[in-house]
Amino acid sequence: MAELAYIGLGANLGDARDTLLQSWRALTGRAGVQADGLSGLWRSAPVDAGGPDYINAVGRVRTTLGAYELLAVLQDIELHHGRERPYRNAPRTLDLDLLLYGQRSQDDPVLTLPHPRMHQRAFVLHPLAQLAPTLVLPQGDWPTLLAAVADQRLEPL
Repeated sequence: MAELAYIGLGANLGDARDTLLQSWRALTGRAGVQADGLSGLWRSAPVDAGGPDYINAVGRVRTTLGAYELLAVLQDIELHHGRERPYRNAPRTLDLDLLLYGQRSQDDPVLTLPHPRMHQRAFVLHPLAQLAPTLVLPQGDWPTLLAAVADQRLEPL
């Protein structure tokens, strides 16, 4: 049985827009992963970091892969696009985050679901709300969550 999973996409180095679209095609071209929707693209200021603005989106997939398998696919696509991890919140060619995987809740050294900071990030919440306005998040309702990140600079592209 396929699970619905939500993926955060972001980049702020190189041709970020093209990289996001290429990575989305690569992800949804993998066996066991089917595209189910992609938000519009958004420009955001880096959070807790410097560097150029990010281009962000959120995608929804139906997948027969397990959560760890899907995470491995995301990390493989990041590496293919030159992702390096020199320090926390470093500028990046590509960042793919597994935000939600069905109703799964877990916290271990490899994977935390739901993503632990997604409810604190305008660049996740706005595209997610655009893509899935009826989605119920464990951290709260849309108006409350969006109001809490209203001070973060974000613009639709």
